[in-house]
Amino acid sequence: MVDGNKNPVLTAEATAQLQEGINLVLSRWAALRMAIENEWGGRDSAQKSQQLAQILFHALTQSKEKVYMDDLEDVLDEFMLSLNTEIGDGSIEEIAEKLMVMHEECVEGNFNSIKRLKETNTPSVSYVRQAHSYDEDDSDDDDDGHDGDSRGDNSTEMTVDAPDSNLNKEDMMIDEPSPVAEVEDGWTVVSSKRNKGRRN
Repeated sequence: MVDGNKNPVLTAEATAQLQEGINLVLSRWAALRMAIENEWGGRDSAQKSQQLAQILFHALTQSKEKVYMDDLEDVLDEFMLSLNTEIGDGSIEEIAEKLMVMHEECVEGNFNSIKRLKETNTPSVSYVRQAHSYDEDDSDDDDDGHDGDSRGDNSTEMTVDAPDSNLNKEDMMIDEPSPVAEVEDGWTVVSSKRNKGRRN
């Protein structure tokens, strides 16, 4: 008789299949991929994602007590928060459910869901890498003079509208300085520099 409070023991083959399945599921999770590619958890975001796979594998195979879907959801949610990513699209629950189903199938010696994952290509999704700007209060720990950009240049991609060629200098209005007003007591009123137009 199987104790319902204990985590079932997997065979060596099932353990290897489960580990591969966890890696496949995580590699296809769009929110995790985006957080890694944009390094929202820092420069070591990719290494952190490998730790997540190990934590989940350990929870599903080494835990003495039965693991529930809520437990996996908590692990996934806490991990994504460590990557400075809050997930509200329901994908945490979806990933936790896939992992639980996969674990139950591996206990039964059924590896069909993992086989299907292997046969399907990883979805090709391109993400826009968000430019990271440092505020004056932020500091960069690099002493090599680079701001963390591995390209070596400080270029950014920006779309700029071409200037309207219909304008010429005669059409531009330039504010002429107003005549200086002298007040009764001998003081002169000076306008602020912000109000003066520039001449070329």
